[in-house]
Amino acid sequence: MRDTPVSRLLQCGQSVWLDGVSRRALLSGELAALIQEDGVSGVGCSIAVLEHAVAAGSDYDADIAYLAKRGLSSLPICDALLIDDVRAAADLLGPVYQQSGGSDGFVTLELSPHLAHDASAMVREARRLRDLADRPNLFVKMPGTLEAVAALRCLVSEGVNVRVDPLFSVPRYRAVAEAYLDGLSRRAARGLPLERVASVVGLPLGGIDRVLEPLLSRLALASDSGRVLAGALRGEGGIALAKVLRGVNREMHRDSRFIALAARGGRPQRLAWVTGAPLAGSFDLRYPEALVGPDTVQVMSPGVLAAYRERGRPVSRLDLGAQDAQVLLEQLCALGIDPDRLAQELEDEGVQRLARPYDSLMRNIELKRSAALRGGREGRG
Repeated sequence: MRDTPVSRLLQCGQSVWLDGVSRRALLSGELAALIQEDGVSGVGCSIAVLEHAVAAGSDYDADIAYLAKRGLSSLPICDALLIDDVRAAADLLGPVYQQSGGSDGFVTLELSPHLAHDASAMVREARRLRDLADRPNLFVKMPGTLEAVAALRCLVSEGVNVRVDPLFSVPRYRAVAEAYLDGLSRRAARGLPLERVASVVGLPLGGIDRVLEPLLSRLALASDSGRVLAGALRGEGGIALAKVLRGVNREMHRDSRFIALAARGGRPQRLAWVTGAPLAGSFDLRYPEALVGPDTVQVMSPGVLAAYRERGRPVSRLDLGAQDAQVLLEQLCALGIDPDRLAQELEDEGVQRLARPYDSLMRNIELKRSAALRGGREGRG
């Protein structure tokens, strides 16, 4: 492994996961190099990445044609494309999973966003995809809706690894954390092993500050004191919420209930900081640098990962300023900004954002499936 800012995050006790991986990266050796050289220990097989590859390229055309001519409709073709990528990524990460004793080396597979408000449907779909993928180092991913809390509880009790992402509020995180402990408790009560059950909760950072920005701009126009306060709060909401969630996370793991489950092999539920699209045309490293700390995950897009490799400064800062973070959130409340309303707005927006590429992916698969049936070439990848 090379000595880079990315690999040095491991020395801080923090895992690095790649947010979205293409088939080209899987087949070219690019992902293998990131695992071996930078210590990347997890990846997400993203609907959005697959949608872009199907719509704008030809990497999946042969597979779509092959499956279409065997009578498959769009949904099972989509399943097949995703599962092939998931298995390839999971196999590359298999050694990490084994060497870490099942604490890392995961690949994430998203559930359909159209199931986000149906707990029973999410449970059924998670079971189905888990069985299709047939890899122990699989995470099924669902957004942090109220219905996901019940789904998580059921799936963890069945030994399914669950990533809840996106999630935007302290009350919802408490509910998710309690549901994870409930699931582990149910397994323990049945005498089932806990060691290979894992859960991660993801906080996308940029969305929080993006939603806060117009509210703070209005505050800045109201008065001189408002301008000063808005300047102090601008760009800090995501980091503050992350630090407060970290405190809740540690509080949950100091509780006697978790300690008893840990004695049976139960794993902590980790928090993941998700750094997405570039801001103002450049990759802003403010979020990942502020949130370096042990027993957490940095989820980076390929661009952020490359930028961090070049100029990141991996120093543990996550546990600094926790009280200041709580004060900052309280200041937002005092200004009339309702964090629960903002969280609901972000949750709704997040589900809609996931639905758009999913629907586009299904349309593009259907277009290519129909073209193949009209006389496209046969053959598989």
